[in-house]
Amino acid sequence: MTAKEYLSQAYRLDLRINSHIEEAAQLRELVTSIGSSGMERSYNPNRPTEAPYVRAVEKLWDLEREINAEIDRLVDLKKQIHNSIDAVENPNERMVLRCRYINNWSWGQIGKALYADERTIRRWHGRGLQHIKVPNE
Repeated sequence: MTAKEYLSQAYRLDLRINSHIEEAAQLRELVTSIGSSGMERSYNPNRPTEAPYVRAVEKLWDLEREINAEIDRLVDLKKQIHNSIDAVENPNERMVLRCRYINNWSWGQIGKALYADERTIRRWHGRGLQHIKVPNE
């Protein structure tokens, strides 16, 4: 794994978490909008006996547990990435890496914050990546 791939893991995990959060919101909306259970008097052995929303609630609980586990992983991963970036000696390179991979800023945002043009920012970024120690998996 390259240094850039290593540092980009947090961004990708954050995107996945946000996607799961949107999915959970949709499930939550479905669960709260389900109508009556339709308990009719006739017995049909082929139909489930539980209310229809029970499966949706169980899926929501499972998804929320998965989201919480992924958030825990993201916090741990960001801490590890933060420590790797802190090991970079040059403060400009360190700041560019922190802004890009911890804060998920665009090149333009980084340039404005550091009062530097994009070419300088990309140079600091490239040099900073060379100093990142990728932990063994």
